[in-house]
Amino acid sequence: MAVFRSGLLVLTTPLASLVPRLAPILTSAARLVNHTLYVHLQPGMNLGGPAQPQSSPVQATFEVIDFITHLYAGADLHRHLDVRILLTNIRTKSFLPPLPSSVQNLAHPPEVVLTDFQTLDGSQYNPVKQQLERYATSCYSCCPQLSSVLLYPDYGPGMLPVQPLDVPLPSTIRPASPVARSAKQPVRGHQRGAVGGTFDRLHNAHKVLLSVACILAQEQLVVGVADKDLLKSKLLPELLQPYTERVEHLSEFLVDIKPSLSFDLIPLLDPYGPAGSDPSLEFLVVSEETYRGGMAVNRFRLENGLEELTLYQIQLLKDLNPKENEEDKVSSSSFRQQMLGNLLRPPHKRPELPPGCYVIGLTGISGSGKSSVAQRLKGLGAYVIDSDQLGHRSYAPGGPAYQPVVEAFGTDILHKDGTINRKVLGSRVFGNKKQLKILTDIVWPVIAKLAREEVDQAVAEGEWAGRWEEPGEQLSRLSPRSCPHPKSDHPLSLGLRFLGSLTGSKWQGAAGFLPTGKRVCVIDAAVLLEAGWQNMVHEVWTVVIPETEAVRRIVERDGLSEAAAQSRLQSQMSGQQLVDQSHVVLSTLWEPHVTQRQVEKAWALLQKRISEAPSDP
Repeated sequence: MAVFRSGLLVLTTPLASLVPRLAPILTSAARLVNHTLYVHLQPGMNLGGPAQPQSSPVQATFEVIDFITHLYAGADLHRHLDVRILLTNIRTKSFLPPLPSSVQNLAHPPEVVLTDFQTLDGSQYNPVKQQLERYATSCYSCCPQLSSVLLYPDYGPGMLPVQPLDVPLPSTIRPASPVARSAKQPVRGHQRGAVGGTFDRLHNAHKVLLSVACILAQEQLVVGVADKDLLKSKLLPELLQPYTERVEHLSEFLVDIKPSLSFDLIPLLDPYGPAGSDPSLEFLVVSEETYRGGMAVNRFRLENGLEELTLYQIQLLKDLNPKENEEDKVSSSSFRQQMLGNLLRPPHKRPELPPGCYVIGLTGISGSGKSSVAQRLKGLGAYVIDSDQLGHRSYAPGGPAYQPVVEAFGTDILHKDGTINRKVLGSRVFGNKKQLKILTDIVWPVIAKLAREEVDQAVAEGEWAGRWEEPGEQLSRLSPRSCPHPKSDHPLSLGLRFLGSLTGSKWQGAAGFLPTGKRVCVIDAAVLLEAGWQNMVHEVWTVVIPETEAVRRIVERDGLSEAAAQSRLQSQMSGQQLVDQSHVVLSTLWEPHVTQRQVEKAWALLQKRISEAPSDP
């Protein structure tokens, strides 16, 4: 069946009976819709009757809120889907005005409408589908050529109870008192309220928090979005979406689910935000993690002569399949961890680079663990070019940068044996931008030239590396300059492949080659981007680490004071500046085996995308 980019799922089964059916329904819907799935709750609606059904209000009870949470939790198994439960027809007891007569616009007009309503004979009964399409288009803006599907999920034997389960779902809103409440108890509405968070890569736990806030608010919802200083303590802050991007996604979601509300999205720059100072607010929605922050907001309000806010504490959404070092809740931190090693933007084409080589530029702030990542890549077969070593070569007597540096800075920078005293030279340029530029204008072009020569050398060596093998037996090993790579079109390579076909032997290429026959070169350079060397590489890979951890490592490794270590970091591009220009990001924050797994993942993805890329002309 065709796959649609956007869809509307109309759920008609009473909630108590719908709970055990929900997982198969979502699985069926996920097979048909691949981007945005809107969900409309209309329990008890009959699409098989003679009259055209109309949308009617659904009272907001704790059962409804708990079901919304249950649905978002189930949707987390289908993370390719952006699920949005529409709240226009869900009303609190104190606010039950008639439903709007106009059609609600949606950001992604549905191309297909789905339903759990089933006919007795289990068919795609045309009158029912027509009723469904008319119902959908009377409520929401849909694509002109709207399709419709009656879902008949495979519930499996014994999966559904004969009678609706009388077991309540876990409570979304944690009770303020130990007194038991009924699932059918209506939720109290308020005029104005607030909710806050980082809202990075809007996920299903965010959607629960926001949906509860939207149900509670009847006129205005103030949404504080963390920015600037409040982001510094976040895990992998370099991978956070920019504030404007987070607000854009957040605004689209909120307007989609409840357009009747007025939304005020503002930057959250301190722990209190508008919730601490706005006298018109009545409630604040918090999570289990931020409940103490909500209590602090109320203390702050009382100190400033304002009434306390009603706090609604929302239970966390559990992640059913957390990986090592990831939280057991659905969180943006885990999503950012999962981005490590992935390609973040398309690689550069770089036709001017040698066709037999694919070049990675590896960079990171001081103390990031960049060199250890380079060694791990070397262990996987990469040809590593150490720019620090090239710098030492350029400074050495007779080296290409030696005489220009001595002429620029004087002979008093030399040791007695004529070598350059790097400490004396460093003291001349540290903190002096003019002197530093003189030095870098001399040295950086020299190192870049040496690096290009190293790349050419890697390609030349790679073209003549390999061995003969038979199953279980290595027949011979040939020196790097005696045999061609198996993918080469060199006449000797062609002859060796032909000979192998006759003898049953197999010619194995040297390590570090992609299936295309290209060799992977890694230029390890802390100043890769400052020096403008990104034009020498296909991809920039950056290793990130929190600045506090970088300072600790520099102090331990180099014996510097904390102040000196911080001064060194401040003289470099920040991790954020590096990441903004990077294709792949890695981190050495965790145990060595976690770093190794990241590097292996990045290496495997690199090989896959290069082997699938079009061949060079």
